[in-house]
Amino acid sequence: MSRRIVCLRHGQTLWNVEQRFQGHSDIPLDETGVAQAARAASLLASLRPTMIVSSDLQRANDTALALGRLVGLDVAVDKDFRERGGGQWEGLTRDQIAARWPEEYAAWEAPDGEPVTDVASRVATAMRRWAARVDDDGLLVVVSHGAALRLGICELLGLPEQLWPALGGLGNCSWSVLQEGRKGWRLLEHNAGTLPEPVHSDDKPEAEA
Repeated sequence: MSRRIVCLRHGQTLWNVEQRFQGHSDIPLDETGVAQAARAASLLASLRPTMIVSSDLQRANDTALALGRLVGLDVAVDKDFRERGGGQWEGLTRDQIAARWPEEYAAWEAPDGEPVTDVASRVATAMRRWAARVDDDGLLVVVSHGAALRLGICELLGLPEQLWPALGGLGNCSWSVLQEGRKGWRLLEHNAGTLPEPVHSDDKPEAEA
């Protein structure tokens, strides 16, 4: 066995349903999100995680705590697992963003927002840092956000930026599994845990990805 990372996206929030850009805004899970977190915890518990770390935003931390309670592990917090900062877009719907900033919307680059390369670097760096604390056959669960996780995974896999759009988004309380090998990290599963359905996230819209 070699060390693995489960990248779990947080449960649903009201802003997800309303398709509002959340970014660093600290939005709680809604009732559905709480139920999703409990379901994901019941499934992931069977993998016997050895360490859990989450974003400091409550939607991710509460999702992580559901798993931590079930498996008897404390949840560490690392702000480097925060979602991509949305600048002036935070709190706005996709329709509002498209109407006010059509060119920026097409590029999915928010004014005063965080560049995708910066997000990819900080999340992948944090993944490596926490994975280094896990035993060789251990399982690290990282609970974070849609865009942050997708970009971090791409960076960790060493994909060139032009290929990042090839990796699809993560649904609420869906996860991806990475495993470390002799030649680096490989993707074992992606967006597992749900049947295919629309992904409401701060990530780039699928149609423009």
